[in-house]
Amino acid sequence: MACSATSASLLSLNPIPFFSPKLPSSPSTLSFNTSPNALPKPLTSISINRPSHSRRSFVVRASSELPLVGNAAPDFEAEAVFDQEFIKVKLSEYIGKKYVILFFYPLDFTFVCPTEITAFSDRHAEFEELNTEILGVSVDSVFSHLAWVQTDRKSGGLGDLKYPLISDVTKSISKSYGVLIPDQGIALRGLFIIDKEGVIQHSTINNLGIGRSVDETKRTLQALQYVQENPDEVCPAGWKPGEKSMKPDPKLSKEYFAAV
Repeated sequence: MACSATSASLLSLNPIPFFSPKLPSSPSTLSFNTSPNALPKPLTSISINRPSHSRRSFVVRASSELPLVGNAAPDFEAEAVFDQEFIKVKLSEYIGKKYVILFFYPLDFTFVCPTEITAFSDRHAEFEELNTEILGVSVDSVFSHLAWVQTDRKSGGLGDLKYPLISDVTKSISKSYGVLIPDQGIALRGLFIIDKEGVIQHSTINNLGIGRSVDETKRTLQALQYVQENPDEVCPAGWKPGEKSMKPDPKLSKEYFAAV
């Protein structure tokens, strides 16, 4: 969730939208004559600024207050369990240092959850090689997390994990990432890949009964890192390291299509 934050980076904090409609600032965008004996005036024209074709950016900044892809990840500081101890985790401490895989799950001592949590733990070294930390979050207390970690896997527990489990008892983190189910007080299976600049570059949200794929998470992370390191290229569907990428240009892209 590596490239330095330069002006040439594809994924900058001030991207140029690929398509940016610009509405007039005047509040009277649509003007009508309300007199009963008069015909309505023509609609005020709307101008659209088209970007220069010298350099296109395929990144947009989401305007919603929710942490959609392209927005800065909401920061938080919370208690967590790691190595059977209570620790503090602050998301912003990873900025400039590591990518982050932040994933939410509904509850401790359930069924699909331990399969996901242990799968990420068993492959933690692979993400470590990609300069990425994994953080798990649920609305349970640190005491519940600790009890679950101390329970054997064959009994539905987790055993020792190689990354922290964060406690979101106030539900503030789940709410800020838009995954909280208000009437149930638990989180959907949201997963966010956050880059080294602290920007959310990928998100996926599953309903409660559907587990996530470690393979796909890793592949998406690798694709993200590739386009950040190669800002003039994009990754087609299913791209994996070593496979052919694509130039985001009507003419240059034909080289990719001709090869597949």
